[in-house]
Amino acid sequence: MKKTIKQSDMKCRQRWLYVFLGIIIMMCIGTVYSWSVFRISIEKIFDIGAAQSGFPYMISLAFYALLMLLTGKYLDKYNPKLIVLIGSLLVGLGWILSGFAKNIYVLTVTYGIISGSGVGIVYGVPMTVVAKWFPEKKGFIVGLVLIGFGLSPFITAPIAGYLIKNYGVMKSFQILGAAFIVIIPLLSYPFSYPSEDNYKYSKTTSNTTIKTHDINTSDMIKSESFKGLYLSFMIGTMIGLMLIGMTSSVGIELINLSPNKVVLLMSLFAVFNGIGRPIFGWLTDKFSHKKAMLISFGLIIMAAFLMLIANNGSVGLYSIAFSIFWFNLGGWLAIAPTSTLALYGTKHYSQNYGVVFTAYGIGAIIGVVASGLIKDVFGNYYSVFYFIIGLCVLGILSSQKLIKTR
Repeated sequence: MKKTIKQSDMKCRQRWLYVFLGIIIMMCIGTVYSWSVFRISIEKIFDIGAAQSGFPYMISLAFYALLMLLTGKYLDKYNPKLIVLIGSLLVGLGWILSGFAKNIYVLTVTYGIISGSGVGIVYGVPMTVVAKWFPEKKGFIVGLVLIGFGLSPFITAPIAGYLIKNYGVMKSFQILGAAFIVIIPLLSYPFSYPSEDNYKYSKTTSNTTIKTHDINTSDMIKSESFKGLYLSFMIGTMIGLMLIGMTSSVGIELINLSPNKVVLLMSLFAVFNGIGRPIFGWLTDKFSHKKAMLISFGLIIMAAFLMLIANNGSVGLYSIAFSIFWFNLGGWLAIAPTSTLALYGTKHYSQNYGVVFTAYGIGAIIGVVASGLIKDVFGNYYSVFYFIIGLCVLGILSSQKLIKTR
């Protein structure tokens, strides 16, 4: 009896260790969200505008989503440590090579394609590991791991700002890349999937009865709920990613904040991005994906209206609105995987979510291009916020009409 209790305690501690390590790994690869800190320096060095300076960020998010799709079917077949090692080498190499880029197009290849691909390879591993170890509370636990990705700018934006100030933007790319190559594989070393006995243990750690609806990828794509989930996720991430990429520019150019003040505020926004993941994961578990989506779109509309009345010196409105924007991007990165698990089960989760996650890449491309063009054409940021309100209305219609609640 004592032996059984000790084994159970050890397995419980072991699976919580995976959550902690997953959070730190996500924090490393989530440095992509600190692009706004690099953006103004890049615009000055290469003498480019807002649309072009968004290319590396946009392409990195697109390849991050693409590699999530391509890697999904291999997550259950290979050791998670090996997958993380391959991905981390690409992440680090992309950052290091970015430090030698001579123009925005080379930087788009190194930071966007190479590093973005590495992020996509690594990203799915911690989520898949903890989802298998915590089948009784998948939404909350996946959201908890994803808090690292959202909180990343809280740590990495000030670090990047310090490095840029003291070493320049190009040297900063190289320093961060070298760090990622060392840190990420070390953190992933203990990772493993549960054995059959451990999986049975993890399923019995809660009194909650777990219902599964194991639907394969082909059948998932044919369902009406998939269309609603895909479009809603694309809209939610499109809004969040375009605004994260413009956070620094809006703060400096519209609100007239100093770059250092914006970097500090981005740390606050990163906290909201991080806590949005477990909170929306819990909301999706507790209520339904449709209700969680409705809450998110409603909050974004409110924040967009706040920015429409903001102007030079409106630090309070800016802080509240962008906290809400970052909070909801974090929320969507918990709503989508939790909804995928709830609608289509755990058996084909890696492949299913890989397909769903391509909406993130499409949202990144459309959002970053559209926001940059709108700003360049109309010459102000207010038009971007009108565009966001329209997207939210479309998101509400798609999520409430097409998605079926299980």
